[in-house]
Amino acid sequence: MVVRGTRCDAGDGAVRRRALSAVVAGLLLSAVCGCGADVEPGGGSPERAAVQDVLDRQASAVRSGAERGFLAAVDPREERFRTAQRRVFGNLRRLPLTQWTYRVADVKPLAADKPGESSAGPSGDGGGEAAGEDRKSSGPDGGGSRFEAEVRLRYKLRGDDLSPVSATERFTFVERAGKWYMTGELPGSERQLWEQGEIGVVRGKRSLVLGADRSRGALKALARSADRAVAQVDREWPQSWPHRVVVESPSSVRDMARILDAPSASYEGIAAVTTGEAGENTDAPADRIVVNPEAYGALSGEGQQVVVTHETVHVASRTHTSRATPLWLSEGFADWVAYGATDRKPAEAAAELVRAAGERKLPRELPTDRDFRFGSEPESLGRAYESGWLACRLIAEEWGKERLKNLYLRIGSSQKRQSAAVDEAMRGELGLGTEEFTERWRSYVRQELS
Repeated sequence: MVVRGTRCDAGDGAVRRRALSAVVAGLLLSAVCGCGADVEPGGGSPERAAVQDVLDRQASAVRSGAERGFLAAVDPREERFRTAQRRVFGNLRRLPLTQWTYRVADVKPLAADKPGESSAGPSGDGGGEAAGEDRKSSGPDGGGSRFEAEVRLRYKLRGDDLSPVSATERFTFVERAGKWYMTGELPGSERQLWEQGEIGVVRGKRSLVLGADRSRGALKALARSADRAVAQVDREWPQSWPHRVVVESPSSVRDMARILDAPSASYEGIAAVTTGEAGENTDAPADRIVVNPEAYGALSGEGQQVVVTHETVHVASRTHTSRATPLWLSEGFADWVAYGATDRKPAEAAAELVRAAGERKLPRELPTDRDFRFGSEPESLGRAYESGWLACRLIAEEWGKERLKNLYLRIGSSQKRQSAAVDEAMRGELGLGTEEFTERWRSYVRQELS
């Protein structure tokens, strides 16, 4: 999975970038956008067939817009879960869906004692009873036989997903008097935006913005920023890309973390992240830009635009970013494009390097991928992002922006190890190796920040 984030310092308007994981070619999306082939059912148990039938009927109801048919799959005894599912159905009706299917991967009896698992789901809003309760039938009015199922959901958004998005869900089911019903959702399901509140949908000229419990005005503003970001990226990115973005805006950092399957603390101060599939696969679901309304909302209008443009660069450059691409280049290039639409100078936007210069502690080497790792100390993380930005800025100023873009593409297409790929590409595009470039970069940083 590729997850890139944008950390913002609202105090001085500087925007710091935060990479949450390294770019790894060929890894499939998880959290927001898992992508993969259907899971082929193993075996042919009657329980698996029954669960598949329930889900097929519910999926058909989603596609046809039949609320009654959708809720017919839900246990009438689970009032909380039915209420939550009614809200989910209403949200799904607002989405521009062109595909919605389920494939059962595994079905097994629900264990009698599973501490902490509840059919209410990981957020506790799905309704249902504790999964640890054994409700095997003890008579004509008994609870029935209960099962848990791992299911692969696949869906597509019209005009944005070239192939289906895939997500893993874990549901509980009951068989009662020959009828099967869904009773709840277990922890381990990938959380979706439409499960978190009332969905709002705004389609811009080049964007689709989805929000949960967000005002329409906020979503329209996001769409305008996304449209401007796409236009800015089109001016600077030379390769083909979808020329559109999908933006998701949860109502809180807590809900953002649920979507990304991480602790809330991981995203405090993170304005946005982009999820997607690295490598050359162009037939993939649209990357998702997931916005943290709290950190993003604390920024100025210019800061917000820089954030969305930076994330849009990642969307555009995904298929040309590989294991060989150093994070200082991918993050620095995204900053170079985003700041290119502003008049901000390094002394204004590189707050951590300015501080380091004042303390005579400017870095002597380009940042490594480890310097961008999740959990890094904020000040050193800020210096890493700012160093990458200034490296790309130096290349664009000294050798020209076309050389910068060619360098990015050449490294991304290399089959060599990262250090060799970078050195070879620099010699081919800039006429000097990594060591000499680093010396030029050190002098440039001192000059720009003096």
